[in-house]
Amino acid sequence: ASRDNNRHIHLGELRTHDHPHHAHRFCSNRISTCKYNGFSFLPRFLYEQFRRYNNIFFLAIALLQQIPDVSPTGRYTTAVPFLIILSVSALKEIFEDVKRRRSDNKVNAFPVEILVDGQWVEKQWKDVKVGDFIRIDNDSLFPADLLLLSSSEQQGMAYIETSNLDGETNLKIKQALDITASMTSSDQLSHFQSDITCESPSRHVNEFNGNIEINGETRHFGIDQLLLRGARLKNTAWIFGAVIYTGHDSKLLMNSKRAPLKSGTIDVQTNYRIIFLFFVLVALALISAAGSEVWRRHNIPQAWYLSFLEHDPKGSFLWGVLTFFILYNNLIPISLQVTLEIVRFFQAIYINNDIEMYDVNSDSCAIARTSNLNEELGQVKYIMSDKTGTLTRNVMKFKRVSIGSKNYGNNEDDEFNDPKLMEDVERGDEHSESIVEVLKMMAVCHTVVPEKKEDGSDELIYQSSSPDEAALVRGAASQKVTFHTRQPQKVIVKVFGEDETIEILDVIDFTSDRKRMSVIVRDQDEIKLYTKGADTVIFERLRETSESQQMIDYCTEHLEDYASFGYRTLCFAVRKLSNEEYEQWAPEYKKAVLAIENRAKLLAEAAEKLERDMVLNTELLIVDKTTYEETYQKLEQFSTRSQELEKQEKEFALVIDGKSLLHALTGESRKHFGDLALRCHAVVCCRMSPMQKAEVVEMVRKLARHVVLAIGDGANDVAMIQAANVGVGISGEEGLQAASASDYAIPRFHFLRRLLLVHGAWNHDRSVKVILYSFYKNICLYIIELWFAIFSAWSGQTIFERWTIGMFNVIFTAWPPVVLGLFDHPFVVATVCLKALLECDSWTWPVVVACLGSIGLWIIFVIVYAQVFPHVGGIGADMAGMAYIMMSSWTFWLALLFIPLATLILFTIAMPTPRELAVMYNKRNTSFNGFERYSSNVLENMRLLTSSLRGSTTGGSRSRTASEASLALAEQTRYGFAFSQDESSGVAQTELIRNVDSTREKPTGR
Repeated sequence: ASRDNNRHIHLGELRTHDHPHHAHRFCSNRISTCKYNGFSFLPRFLYEQFRRYNNIFFLAIALLQQIPDVSPTGRYTTAVPFLIILSVSALKEIFEDVKRRRSDNKVNAFPVEILVDGQWVEKQWKDVKVGDFIRIDNDSLFPADLLLLSSSEQQGMAYIETSNLDGETNLKIKQALDITASMTSSDQLSHFQSDITCESPSRHVNEFNGNIEINGETRHFGIDQLLLRGARLKNTAWIFGAVIYTGHDSKLLMNSKRAPLKSGTIDVQTNYRIIFLFFVLVALALISAAGSEVWRRHNIPQAWYLSFLEHDPKGSFLWGVLTFFILYNNLIPISLQVTLEIVRFFQAIYINNDIEMYDVNSDSCAIARTSNLNEELGQVKYIMSDKTGTLTRNVMKFKRVSIGSKNYGNNEDDEFNDPKLMEDVERGDEHSESIVEVLKMMAVCHTVVPEKKEDGSDELIYQSSSPDEAALVRGAASQKVTFHTRQPQKVIVKVFGEDETIEILDVIDFTSDRKRMSVIVRDQDEIKLYTKGADTVIFERLRETSESQQMIDYCTEHLEDYASFGYRTLCFAVRKLSNEEYEQWAPEYKKAVLAIENRAKLLAEAAEKLERDMVLNTELLIVDKTTYEETYQKLEQFSTRSQELEKQEKEFALVIDGKSLLHALTGESRKHFGDLALRCHAVVCCRMSPMQKAEVVEMVRKLARHVVLAIGDGANDVAMIQAANVGVGISGEEGLQAASASDYAIPRFHFLRRLLLVHGAWNHDRSVKVILYSFYKNICLYIIELWFAIFSAWSGQTIFERWTIGMFNVIFTAWPPVVLGLFDHPFVVATVCLKALLECDSWTWPVVVACLGSIGLWIIFVIVYAQVFPHVGGIGADMAGMAYIMMSSWTFWLALLFIPLATLILFTIAMPTPRELAVMYNKRNTSFNGFERYSSNVLENMRLLTSSLRGSTTGGSRSRTASEASLALAEQTRYGFAFSQDESSGVAQTELIRNVDSTREKPTGR
């Protein structure tokens, strides 16, 4: 960058790649999604740890114990365990961040060809620098933001898939400048020199401007020449590009956020309970200190041997508060955090090694990139999902066709497979001519470019900016009508084994306003208009006859059947034109094409004059392979709300596009939109930028105050994944950006069901039990200390030997909560351990061994520890002979048997009540949610949204107009509409096909 705030790049100076003359001014292409680095680890780790109130508490206790004579349990009984706990947590964080770094290294190590000293050298993404010339092959991702210089296609055109960035399935067409498009070899590129001036890095993915100076001539370039990092080259053998923005200067990463520090709702709730226990602890310390003060005043005058305490400052009330505060400090369990860390760590290992979430096709499994959110998986209320590549695989298939009164194809097969269609053609059925006409329309009415595979076989590859068009062409080919050659003025189609040449006279491009595209052809001396588009726009342009009305009735019936399955549909219509009519219309259309001002309006007016009085031929069904139906149904049963970002139209609830979101997410409308969205059964948001996705997720989080999960597979999903409580990435075909930024990565969407309903439910139930059990066992211990204080003159003495207290959390009761957290299947020491058996939902052998073994371990410890003194340095003097006294006492054995038994009987009697209440609550919630779903409908949601966006000032007459508009909109969107093409490209479809000759040999780019 320079003083004028623009970026200046010199291309083509002879240099080695390792020493570029200006690359040091720009950021590296290496990316990082790690939470820590060598400098930030300690402060960031400590900040995260001391967000937990229990860690702050034990740090304070460890410091208080350093005051001489104030601690009844020694100076290090809290500090040492606390340091061990922090060390274990640090090791876990380091381990998880190392996994993130490995994932980043995998992305940074992707191969790319860079021009070095006139030769193509394979290097890694991280080595790419501003000003480099790079070569990208078909189906490869772009490693940085590039200026398109040339390609294997004519006129320097290239097809780009940006579903990884903006969710759009349509391929975008980019075109190099004519002064660079002729460079198709490394030798030409190595002698190329120019100066580029462009805007500084910005997050606006649809805005880009710059100038390139070549041999004294300056040319402007824009977004049509920019190839964004994360996009994919499709249907193009190769491209040459110059690197403009790298790493975190790329538009993709500028739309991403720094990986946040996330904490689960259980951690928040635990903090509140720790605060409550803290106040209980303060109350107990005050009560005990007050008891000590009362006892001293009444008993010291009579106890001559305690007279020295009468004027001792250590006997003051404040000193007593500190003593009892330290004595009771483990009322808040010090081992809770480390126990949770261990449990979560192994729960993450369970997720990583779950064979049920292994995908054979991609040879990948689920990955828990963090373990702090394991319990959140079981608390998810709202799911925010990307569509393209997540809910669907973006693999379009021609599935069914309706011709006249007949319906061909079925719902069971993945693609069209109905022999009745060809049987009707062969036997000359009444619809046979219409069938042939429909198949020819499918093979001709498009802008697809055919290519033969490089292996020399006759198999064709169809290049298309619309996956829907390619699906239709493949569908026609499967029925023996194969489109195999395109030339500037004609196409050649093999119809039942015989080649037919069809002249392409004109192409009327698709736009979202027109919702249709048309091709005018000359077929065997007949001029025909072929039009395909949405049913509503086709129906209103049909010839008004009884036959047309009958066809509309047939189509409507079939479309309703298709729509009930959520399929994507479109209609085909044809009109025969006379030579005179076409010759009269063609000059007007060509004039509109060449117009500079009001071009879109003139084109639409010219098209309207021809696209009328048509005859309806058919309606077609296209289906995108989906991955979510069964998962969606299961999540519905568990009342999980789903909000699908970029989902195809299906009559769910509320549909809103990216432009509308600009208004809906600002000012007062944000609250209205959020309230409306939360009332809907599902919300569909289309054509959103990455930051808009994140804003919607953030809005739902704040308004709903429930756990929100975001799932996506592309780089454009990173922002929303980071904004959600839980982010899930699909480690699929769209690169690793989403998976690298996620909390959990899964190979396919349908594994989300097991991740939430199995691991999520288990982890939540187990972790809750670990937390409650940890509180329970420490409360049991320190109630005994309180009881002993009553009978020890409130002196602050401990009933247990200090290292026995230390062993209580570290050894005696350490394993039952860990085992509960790892092996329980949902769906005094003796009392604590036996209660764990009642808490678990199934008695697995590790649970039984851990709980009963803890009791046996305590008895063994007492026997061994009692024999240590005086043999080992005076340790354990207080325990000398204690084992014999205890074991020979009937009081001990009776207490060991009957006190836990009596306690657990009371617990067992009381336990069913809350569970019965929970069942009743769940039943009530289920019926309420069912009623809420039943009462919701599309028109009501449209009316509410209109009202919300317009505010309270809308008048009655205006409300009626909005209602009428909503009804009209609902009628227009009754059925799914499949066909669409990229409208943002500067290359018109007509220009595209006029410059294509599929018979010409392509340059190799070497």
